[in-house]
Amino acid sequence: MSEAIKGRSRIALSPGALLAPLPAVLVTCACPDGGGGVLRDVVTVAWTGMLCTRPPMTYISLRPQRYSHGIISRSGEFVINLPTADMTKKLDLCGMLTGAKADKFKRCGFETMSSTAVAAPTIADCPLSLECRLRKPDGVDMNPLPLGSHDLFFAEIVSVTADSRLMSESGALRLDKAGLVGYLHGEYYAMGRYAGKFGFSVKKKQNTNL
Repeated sequence: MSEAIKGRSRIALSPGALLAPLPAVLVTCACPDGGGGVLRDVVTVAWTGMLCTRPPMTYISLRPQRYSHGIISRSGEFVINLPTADMTKKLDLCGMLTGAKADKFKRCGFETMSSTAVAAPTIADCPLSLECRLRKPDGVDMNPLPLGSHDLFFAEIVSVTADSRLMSESGALRLDKAGLVGYLHGEYYAMGRYAGKFGFSVKKKQNTNL
């Protein structure tokens, strides 16, 4: 059913996960295997975002069947790594394979490094990495929180590392120079052209006649 308004029409669709665009990130995790070794995994996640500024809180949603779900539940930690557009094939592969049967770090040739505050590794190939530790917000009894097809992990960002080449001379982080990739309803897209800066809509014009 559609209704035309001023020459436009809208189509009613079935309820679905159609929010877009979304981040496309690589989440790394690790925990002891109980025998002196370490279990680790890297998984592609699009269901992620920011929850709070102070303290800096984020989340990821994972299917309970995912290999990484169990590792994060045991360790209480993970790292959100932001990949670049030229890493898209590897990004997709990490969402298609299961860490229970494949070493995705080796399969993708990722170079890893120790994180600064958590045991989960950081992917050195990614320009920005958010180190996270599970934290239950006030009033929430479970973490992860079962929602249906996915479980929601609440986490505090306890450390951030960035590629030094993205820092300007003034010390500003230039993520616009990172070549990041986003997720748009089943497809990946490189970040597009500049469209504005936060607050530009209310910024007063400078008097150039002075």
